[in-house]
Amino acid sequence: MPIRKGEDWGTEAPLPDDAVEVRSDAEARAIVTAALRAGEPPPPLALLGGDLARAVGSTGDPARLRRGTTRHLPLDVGQVDVDGARHWFVAHLVVRRRLWQGRFSAVMNTEYLGDWKLAPRAHPGDGLLDVLDGRLSLDDRLKARSRVGRGEHLPHPGIDVRRVPDLDVTLARPTTVRLDGESVGVGRVLSVRVLPDAVVGII
Repeated sequence: MPIRKGEDWGTEAPLPDDAVEVRSDAEARAIVTAALRAGEPPPPLALLGGDLARAVGSTGDPARLRRGTTRHLPLDVGQVDVDGARHWFVAHLVVRRRLWQGRFSAVMNTEYLGDWKLAPRAHPGDGLLDVLDGRLSLDDRLKARSRVGRGEHLPHPGIDVRRVPDLDVTLARPTTVRLDGESVGVGRVLSVRVLPDAVVGII
């Protein structure tokens, strides 16, 4: 069940034998994708690196996970059909042109995109995706870049921000789609939805 404001999140338990260590969002996405394509639940993910790990407070220390009690967190996963082809992501989906020119869309399951605190309100266990859709001039892009590391680029009149369980995006032309930092090709019509509590993250 998605977390509610003021509630404790997750449970304390030993590291399970079937936990898989992942050191990046791309590694986590690969594990989740393989399981869901096979019609199976993903294994627990021991989060040691990446934007999702950073968002949930991972220390990145594998030895600590084996020494005692760990925190088990129910995490959402994003699902997207890109021109009909299904994919999944654990941290973020970004559709943009080079240097963020023209229209861009970012669908965030976590607040971080690399060094940027792109979606300050995003939470990977709330059953929602934070969507930023915008188009900025070069001057506005430069100003936003100087503030986005601290999450101070919002609100901005050129960026529409929503928190939704699902959305459809139709682009004016096919554009590169990046999931958890990796390109999955170009697409024009995207159908996105959140899968609440789809995987357990361990820190």
